[in-house]
Amino acid sequence: MKGTVYRIAGPVVTVIDVPTKMYDVVKVGKEGLMGEVIGIEGAKSTVQVYEDTSGIAPGEPVENTSMSLSVELGPGLLTSVYDGIQRPLPVLLEKMGDFIERGVTAPGLDREKKWEFKPAITKGTKVAGGDVIGTVQETHIEHRIMVPPNVAGVVDEIKSGSFTVTECVCKLADETELTLMQKWPVRESRPVRKKLMPDTPLITGQRILDGLFPVAKGGTAAIPGPFGSGKTVTQQQLAKWSDTEIVIYIGCGERGNEMADVLNEFPELDDPKTGEPLMERTVLIANTSNMPVAAREASVYTGITIAEYFRDMGYDVSLMADSTSRWAEAMREISSRLEEMPGEEGYPAYLAARLSEFYERAGSVETLSGAKGSVTVIGAVSPPGGDFSEPVTQNTLRIVKVFWALDSKLSQRRHFPSINWLESYSLYTDALADWYNEHISPDWPLLRSDAMEILQKESELQEIVQLVGSDALPEDQQLTLEVARMIREYFLQQNAYHDVDTFCEMDKQYKLMKAIMKYSDLANTALEGGAELEDITSVKSKDDLSKVKFEKEFDEKLNIVLSAMDKEFDAIRGAV
Repeated sequence: MKGTVYRIAGPVVTVIDVPTKMYDVVKVGKEGLMGEVIGIEGAKSTVQVYEDTSGIAPGEPVENTSMSLSVELGPGLLTSVYDGIQRPLPVLLEKMGDFIERGVTAPGLDREKKWEFKPAITKGTKVAGGDVIGTVQETHIEHRIMVPPNVAGVVDEIKSGSFTVTECVCKLADETELTLMQKWPVRESRPVRKKLMPDTPLITGQRILDGLFPVAKGGTAAIPGPFGSGKTVTQQQLAKWSDTEIVIYIGCGERGNEMADVLNEFPELDDPKTGEPLMERTVLIANTSNMPVAAREASVYTGITIAEYFRDMGYDVSLMADSTSRWAEAMREISSRLEEMPGEEGYPAYLAARLSEFYERAGSVETLSGAKGSVTVIGAVSPPGGDFSEPVTQNTLRIVKVFWALDSKLSQRRHFPSINWLESYSLYTDALADWYNEHISPDWPLLRSDAMEILQKESELQEIVQLVGSDALPEDQQLTLEVARMIREYFLQQNAYHDVDTFCEMDKQYKLMKAIMKYSDLANTALEGGAELEDITSVKSKDDLSKVKFEKEFDEKLNIVLSAMDKEFDAIRGAV
């Protein structure tokens, strides 16, 4: 099925005389550039090409592969670094050096490497899509080899031993051969038995996230913020510390130097759970801003399909997309080449639908085999000039349930993570309340709401303070400002590079917040009893509380500080 090139407009090529279906992969030009059919009108097909189209001329040949854009799923995914269409970058580097030549392809999974396969079933077993037929040990992760979703039958033969990803390890009675590898079209979500309610939080170890704005496993979150506000560091903290087994990191249209930092740093990061390199449970998809825009559009689908594959094994997966703004910009460029009617700020009218399609593939699910798995999607958004009213941020906010708003003013004041607690929100707090009651403490939701109320009051009082100074306020309001400062500096601020403070477990977060609120209660009671504000705010134990979060023997040190606090307030009350 061959045709010819009719018209070229950047990454969009019109071809004629070749029968196609929507989303067929075609090879364009003499170099066989990879492209995907995105429109059909009569004998003409519109193709978005995933490589640079300069030099292609009308009349060059076009060949239809009659296959959808698919990814290879199997052993070898973990530790890999791919581009947006799952070409392994280290393999391409060996072939041609630092710059990728056009028309070059390489399989997503190594065809030579052998994997030790251990069967989990025997001859005569009935299997259906999603059932685990055996396992392969890949790094410290057990890679479960599954029956493809659209296959079912009775096992006629199953082998054990060392195999490449293309060798048959299991044969069904109808002669269907199963290998360690399966393929799946990226634009189609993998089927599940049912979606579950998100009722378990994703523990990140970051106090402002876990404490005030939690995300559920299988949930969706957005991190919008201007340049330099800490999006990438926050996402790296989430990748390193969140309690998921698998991490998929998509660098979608990021600057080359930022992506180089990620590629250099991730292999050196140690996984705190296992002590092994973090890369051993990570798949990186690197699509920098100088790569073709069409491949940028495909990269998020490649990443979410790989995430769904590991979810189907029964794993909890976190997917970091950095950033969806660059993806939207790619859609805008392709839309303009297609001469489509532009929407707000030139983005295509279907921007919201595409964002929804992507985020809706997140979720906590019961897999086809009956296991429980989840994909949590955390998308960074890079609004131009930090303007949260622009279309990508606004459309993302309509879809996601957690909003972590990064603030450049906080980062300039060296407050990290620089997440604005007044603009951020989480819609999972009610759904997760039972989990917090059972695993942390029944009074955790009350502590959280009290802290948010104090921070809100501080914001309202700041306007008066800027006009007349804090000394002009009534003493109870001055005390509110002091407690708000403690919440900000003792609880919300966190040092990502400190051995102890980089991760804070939920129990520690609860005790730290409880200690701050204990000071608040004691201080307000003493103030009502006639004590001097200066005596209340100058207690030594209050300042000692700021150092406790950096201590390895946290519980022991905290008890000493709380005991000292009781004595100091007893002395203050006795002096009244």
